[in-house]
Amino acid sequence: MRVAQVSPLYERVPPLAYGGTERVVGWLTDGLVERGHDVTLFASGDSSTAARLVPGSACAVRLIENSADAQAFHFAMLEEVVRRSAEFDIVHFHTDYLGFPFARRLVCPSVTTLHWRMDVPGLADLYRQFADIPLVSISNAQRAPVPWANWRATIGHGLPERLYRFRAEAGGHVAFLGRIAPAKRPDLAIEIAARAGVPIEIAAKIDNGDRDYYEERIARLFDMPHVRFRGELDDAGKSDLLGGARALLFPIDWPEPFGLVMIEALACGTPVIAFGNGSVTEIIEDGVTGFIVDSVEEAVAAVKRVGMLSRVRCREEFERRFTVQRMVDAYLGVYEELRNARRAGESRGTREADMPAPMQAAAAPK
Repeated sequence: MRVAQVSPLYERVPPLAYGGTERVVGWLTDGLVERGHDVTLFASGDSSTAARLVPGSACAVRLIENSADAQAFHFAMLEEVVRRSAEFDIVHFHTDYLGFPFARRLVCPSVTTLHWRMDVPGLADLYRQFADIPLVSISNAQRAPVPWANWRATIGHGLPERLYRFRAEAGGHVAFLGRIAPAKRPDLAIEIAARAGVPIEIAAKIDNGDRDYYEERIARLFDMPHVRFRGELDDAGKSDLLGGARALLFPIDWPEPFGLVMIEALACGTPVIAFGNGSVTEIIEDGVTGFIVDSVEEAVAAVKRVGMLSRVRCREEFERRFTVQRMVDAYLGVYEELRNARRAGESRGTREADMPAPMQAAAAPK
């Protein structure tokens, strides 16, 4: 199958350090190539891929964001996708609703995976205007604000099986991995560790937009004796951090659409202690691959009993549910469904065009 993957341009594919959407795009793209599909990746020019790369910008736009118009790069890239759409059997957008008007002009079918939250004011009206655009959610929870949208599947993310090393024995620390942002609640992770009497190792990105939050609320917490801040880590560093942890702390304060770090932890065999917001209950099985809690007090208690959980079982659940192979299989099913629907529609249109006008009216759906 000839597939176009269309990535956001803010980060390269895959990112060298922190990054969610672009990492998933990279794994999916390379997974399709490994299956023998003809894949074209529209992404920043510094991306690394097994597919054919069409650069939408010379480098990740975040590197030049202060002096460039990020949307200009995206609009130019999306217009190029339209211009070349006859070359593809399917176009897969990862650019949120930005690609919707362009998707209507393609000569091939398309699908858009939504990677962000859907409960933002204004989105419901927008999705009603583009109700014809086929969508994939990354969790069922993500769909909740717009359940009537044109959803074709829910497909969770998948990691390469050998990206992270399974560790049968836990170390003494708990881990926090992600961004230093109010919705991620690193302050609660630090409090939970302190009250449980265990050290915490934190690997996180500090975005410019979160700099004030970090300086006003978090920086002083990093001076506490039980806290070790490790900055941003690559995959080898994350494997070490997560694999050596007795648990990942995930005390989120927002409707997380997926939470890639949770399956990264499971790949290492590390259970997850998480607040039950967003997709958490779809990824973590309470009492099996972690504990789902409602308060700091419950999280502290969970840290003290997390050793009762099987790290082997955590890894097994990762292998069963969250690999690239499983993700590729699911997307190929959606691609085939949309391509077959387009062919059926074109065939029906051809037959009806050959009919006399009264017969066309009779054949039209009621």
